[in-house]
Amino acid sequence: MIAQTLAQIYERDLNKLKEELSLYKNEGTIWEVKDGISNSAGNLALHLVGNLKHFIGAGLGKTGYIRNRDSEFTLKNIPRKDLLEDIDNTIGILKSAIGKLSDEDFSKDFPVEIQNKIQRTDYALFHLLSHLSYHLGQINYHRRLILD
Repeated sequence: MIAQTLAQIYERDLNKLKEELSLYKNEGTIWEVKDGISNSAGNLALHLVGNLKHFIGAGLGKTGYIRNRDSEFTLKNIPRKDLLEDIDNTIGILKSAIGKLSDEDFSKDFPVEIQNKIQRTDYALFHLLSHLSYHLGQINYHRRLILD
């Protein structure tokens, strides 16, 4: 039961990420950075999908995804449609990986270290969800600050 609920919340928040990116009137401002802002919305979106495809996709789902974390912050000007497709792909990966978990799996060790240590699966999935929510809020703020 917890797997279904978590999968729904991840999907809801990733759809909200798509909505936020779609609300930028000028696609180029997705990649804009102003004083006091470290990352663009585009780079945060890349970071979120890379993070989720690494920890949940490769870790739980055994997708074989190889993460290049540095590129999540250095790539620029990827078309919005490509970002949205990547988010849709990530939703599918998460639904598949999380959907296979039994209630008992949540008390087992997560297969990938998070913050240099092994966590329980339930803790890891809630941690990753809060990470998604944190950056989703930053993207919302970025979009309103840019005012394109």
